[in-house]
Amino acid sequence: MASPLNFHLDQYEGPLDLLLDLIRRQKINIYDIPIASITQQYLEYMQRALELDIELSSEFVYMAATLIHIKSKTLLPKDPELDKISPEEDPRQELVDRLLEHERFKNAAEMLQQKRMVEDVSWSNPQMKMFLADSEEPELAISLFDLVKTLQTVLERAKNRPIYEVGKEDVSIPDMIRYLERVFGELRTGESLPAAQLFENQGSRRAMICLFLAMLELVRRQALVLTQQDAFGDIGLKKHRTFDEVLGQSLVAIEEEYS
Repeated sequence: MASPLNFHLDQYEGPLDLLLDLIRRQKINIYDIPIASITQQYLEYMQRALELDIELSSEFVYMAATLIHIKSKTLLPKDPELDKISPEEDPRQELVDRLLEHERFKNAAEMLQQKRMVEDVSWSNPQMKMFLADSEEPELAISLFDLVKTLQTVLERAKNRPIYEVGKEDVSIPDMIRYLERVFGELRTGESLPAAQLFENQGSRRAMICLFLAMLELVRRQALVLTQQDAFGDIGLKKHRTFDEVLGQSLVAIEEEYS
């Protein structure tokens, strides 16, 4: 007897992953999403998942409602005269911004994951411990991938915080490098600070992202070191023994590079 037909349905980590996949497969311009077509395909995916008894999180249902809402707004007739007085923003714009931001983090996470996989299969020289200073304590192996996950967690929490518009913010990566120089300059050698705490002390998403890039730059130049005391514990940062030397020699060059 012939075996029954098997169906396969791709599973995604979240609704934004599904939308990106639908857009990229059809080579659609992300800035001009055909919302009616994408909404129909999204709902078809949810229906197939229901038929195959695949459980979807509430985020998928919320995104479906969002797509239907955007679709309904695009179908409403516009008053040309009113549009001249007060032009309406494209109802798809917020979704486009979320998709672009998600794609940037997804690409960065994939790149760091590949780097981590290479590091996992690389053999290290056992004699390297002879070159470690006696004061350095053994710590868990972590990578920049963990720091990206910490930033994503803080950004998700920041969405629920009240936002107060004080004026146009003008913060840059060099500003955040000087901020880190002040913060870690006051710490004793070996003392660390939680990365999440540093992110949460910022007042906006732009400041958090600039701080993240400043951290990457200082880690790359071996002025700061990533730390983690316990498995799955908080990611921290502490001064490398060359912290003062690196910043003393490279701060001007770093500022010129990012100006």
